[in-house]
Amino acid sequence: MKTDTLFYDLVRELPQLFFELIGKPETNPDIYTFTAQEVKDQSFRLDGLLSTVTGCEDEPLYLVEFQTYKDEEFYERIFGQLFVYFRQYRPPNPQWYLIVIYDKRINETPPHPRYASLVENHLHRIYLKELPDDRSLATGIAKLFVETPKKTSTLAQRLTTQAREEVINENNQRKVLAFIQSIVVKKFPELSKEEIEAMLNLGDDIEKTGYYQSVLKETLLKTAKKLLEEGDSIEKVARVLELDIEEVRKLTEKQ
Repeated sequence: MKTDTLFYDLVRELPQLFFELIGKPETNPDIYTFTAQEVKDQSFRLDGLLSTVTGCEDEPLYLVEFQTYKDEEFYERIFGQLFVYFRQYRPPNPQWYLIVIYDKRINETPPHPRYASLVENHLHRIYLKELPDDRSLATGIAKLFVETPKKTSTLAQRLTTQAREEVINENNQRKVLAFIQSIVVKKFPELSKEEIEAMLNLGDDIEKTGYYQSVLKETLLKTAKKLLEEGDSIEKVARVLELDIEEVRKLTEKQ
């Protein structure tokens, strides 16, 4: 399962859970906007940037990176990119933090001692495999990314119940439930929509969220591509996955 894009979706859609995860639950998520900031003439993009809205420049700036593989030059590159961004955009925030989310500690190459000052004052690392089971919603959703398939269903069910009990705002609750379902969809692409809904005991209202629809469509198209590669006909794939036949036909043109 490709989790980096999905994790950035979490930061964009549910920033309050992100701030809880990094130990700053008191932060007002409404003063931040999430972007994947392009740095001109440098051929790179900062994948996750939480910058403050106008009037809140005294609050910290957060750069978010999700890392699921070992990269010997990760810190060399990310610190370099960050300072190029500072030079080009000159954000007014007096404080900044680099938040690096690792799926597991083994995928981190420790930063060189030359970066000791930056590490001490600006770097915050989270290892999803080592998160404590504190029963919080934010930690539970983070752990869902790296949970074994055998335990995913149980954890997702607990989080679904917890979200319904703890998230009072109806719109935010739908977002949380849709996000939990989206993780399960990506981890179990072979399951039907009905099977996933039954697993999590979710209502039909979740299907109405744009975020869930986009993830479901992406998953269905990936499954369709695999079936076509295995020799199934366009008509059969469209019928089984309930996709428009022209959408499936376009997949064959890209092969």
